[in-house]
Amino acid sequence: MKAQFKTWLHVALLAAGVAVTSNTVQAADRQFLNVSYDATREFYDEFNQSFGTYWKSRTGHTVNFKQSHGGSGKQARSVVDGLKGDVVTLALANDIEEIVKSGQIDKGWQKEFPHNSAPYTSTIVFMVRKGNPKQIKDWTDLTKPGVQIITPNPKTGGLPRWIYLSAWGYALKQPGGNDAKARDFVSKMYHNVKVMDPAARASMTTFAERGIGDVLLTWENEAMISKKTLGNKFDIVYPSMSILTEPSVAIVDKTVNKNGNKWLATGYINYLYSPLGQDMAARHFYRPRNEKILAKYAKQFPALKTFTIDEVFGGWSKAQQTHFVNGGVFDQIYNDKR
Repeated sequence: MKAQFKTWLHVALLAAGVAVTSNTVQAADRQFLNVSYDATREFYDEFNQSFGTYWKSRTGHTVNFKQSHGGSGKQARSVVDGLKGDVVTLALANDIEEIVKSGQIDKGWQKEFPHNSAPYTSTIVFMVRKGNPKQIKDWTDLTKPGVQIITPNPKTGGLPRWIYLSAWGYALKQPGGNDAKARDFVSKMYHNVKVMDPAARASMTTFAERGIGDVLLTWENEAMISKKTLGNKFDIVYPSMSILTEPSVAIVDKTVNKNGNKWLATGYINYLYSPLGQDMAARHFYRPRNEKILAKYAKQFPALKTFTIDEVFGGWSKAQQTHFVNGGVFDQIYNDKR
């Protein structure tokens, strides 16, 4: 597999315009910043080391990789406000579109890489206390009196917007479902929210370390990592259906055109789609796009009925405008809660 990957990346680098020779000249260390969301810390720590080693072996260039993490929406705003990321790897496409509006990422970015520039997927699951004392098995159980929910704030993070839309889509897909019933269902669910942190990792801390709440709504990969690292304290509950989450990646064109990192950024994102990158994603509990790698980890990822944001909401732009802008449906629901 390693030999195949070297050939693949060699071709990819040549296609990107990078001269790849055995007689490379040592260059000064390059600085490279990936602006990402909260739940990717451990994955990109390993990914940066792996890609950096490979890049140096093929080009002779040493790269000083840096990471920035936080709520996806907040991270997008940081780039808009001047944070000089070379690439962004954010929780949802709409956050990248906000950067496009600022002129720092070119339009058409989703066509630059496969699968609309979303190299891996995930979904929304429930983390509950060991033994599931409140017997939370599906979305409807989240609206029951006395159930305390922990979830991040949709105004600052990408995960909570996926959560909100997953609950809304579930309600729509029930017999006789419509927008009025979905709004009522989601409103009841948010009335049970005990703590609404600004980002996914903060919500995990509230639930797992501070011991607050009966159920945490989170990424599948975050739940799996926590169950692995925190021992036998929690169970993972898969609802009957959930949304297919597609974290997106893009090159920050304005930054790399200025600092000369265009080809490095292209190689970096291509590496995410390589067999090694896909296997690494799976080991960090993201669902890889590569079908062979996904099959290799089939036992790790339970089958789940999912729907897409395009299918139910007509895409991120429409969902954002309806639900998450100031004064949108989420604000109306949350203000009613208070």
